[in-house]
Amino acid sequence: MNDEKYGVLFSDEYQKSLKDQFCYADADPEHGERLFFENSGGSLRLKRAVEIKAAVEEFPDCPERVRGRGYELSHYVSGGTKDILETVFGAKSGSLISELSASQTMFNAVGTIMLGAGWGTNAVTSSLEHPSAHDAVEHYCQRTGREFRVVPANKETGGLDVDTIMEYVDKDTVLLSIMAASNISGNIMDIKEIVRRAKEINPEIYIVSDAVQHAPHCAIDVEDWGVDVSNFAPYKFFGVRGCGFCYVSDRVSALPHHKLTHKDNSIWQLGTPTPGNFAAMMAVIDYVCEIGAHFIESTNRRELYVEGMRRIHLQERALLYRLLEGTDEVPGLRHIDKAEVYVDMEDLTYKDLIVAMGIKGIEFSDLSQKYLEHGITVFERLNTSPYSKRIVESLGLEGAIRVSPLHCHGRDDIDKFLIATKEIADNV
Repeated sequence: MNDEKYGVLFSDEYQKSLKDQFCYADADPEHGERLFFENSGGSLRLKRAVEIKAAVEEFPDCPERVRGRGYELSHYVSGGTKDILETVFGAKSGSLISELSASQTMFNAVGTIMLGAGWGTNAVTSSLEHPSAHDAVEHYCQRTGREFRVVPANKETGGLDVDTIMEYVDKDTVLLSIMAASNISGNIMDIKEIVRRAKEINPEIYIVSDAVQHAPHCAIDVEDWGVDVSNFAPYKFFGVRGCGFCYVSDRVSALPHHKLTHKDNSIWQLGTPTPGNFAAMMAVIDYVCEIGAHFIESTNRRELYVEGMRRIHLQERALLYRLLEGTDEVPGLRHIDKAEVYVDMEDLTYKDLIVAMGIKGIEFSDLSQKYLEHGITVFERLNTSPYSKRIVESLGLEGAIRVSPLHCHGRDDIDKFLIATKEIADNV
């Protein structure tokens, strides 16, 4: 379908060329053929990201040396920092925090604001937040004696209503933390409008947006959004584990934070960063920009990146529509007897490629195993898990199977999943 409302698929040839650039896209070397539809728990790895990290890690040189190999390694850090801030985050100013995980960057940034801002009596987050964002706000409210406020989810849409959020924000709210997209429902939040409305109430409020789930599906734009903090995790974004990146505004960097005494406020790293992590992320950015260059002509890296992410999002929207509606030959999840799509919504322009679903009569853990027996990797998010309990219960659920393909998947992959789903449902 050419209507962008329902997405726009890559050509079969181009989609396959993209899938070929990922490691083990269709099979595990020990477990055999499998369809990896658990990209919200990680993501397929871009071959060149894995390769460049391994290549850079071979060298013993310190990247803070000013000559020889060390000087070359330093450019991965300096160039990668610039590329991540400007190309991924769309930042024209601000600084980069790098840690072992995106969760650590979130605690670092939230803690800096909550401990450093000498005003405000409360902070606000939502019931849908990942524990790293939700718990960071809760922890620092406890430490600073501020009221901890939690915005409830809309159980029908799986998202957050802007009007409801504003009921929790007042002139004494020091920080508002709202994620860019839900990691259970895939619902995309209107961060720009949330920021605008919140700053009408309190112009000095600090606003945080966890973009870990959203970044692999759509472009981040911290300037357009107007946020002070946003982060992403490379391991969920075609890249490598062991690192997380976070944008912080200049006014956050001006607050007291952990830093080496003789370094500038903009330098948050404590010690020598890992060049391989930056090199791997630059490879991911190159890949997205190449997708953009397939569709437009430009010499501007940010423009190519934004177009690449736009095309990824359109491809994924088309896959999402096929997953839900199916075809004349293969029924979609909405049309398979006993299959249930939770927090479903008609307007897919407000959704990332994530579906929360189940099959009546099958426990979620058992259902994950049945999919695995059909050569499909998905995962259950349950109210028995500390990562999921608050989130699924806020949506009125005990749990859900989270189905999360990637843009490099194609129509055949979606159909294979639907055929397996119908077979499982028919045998309940």
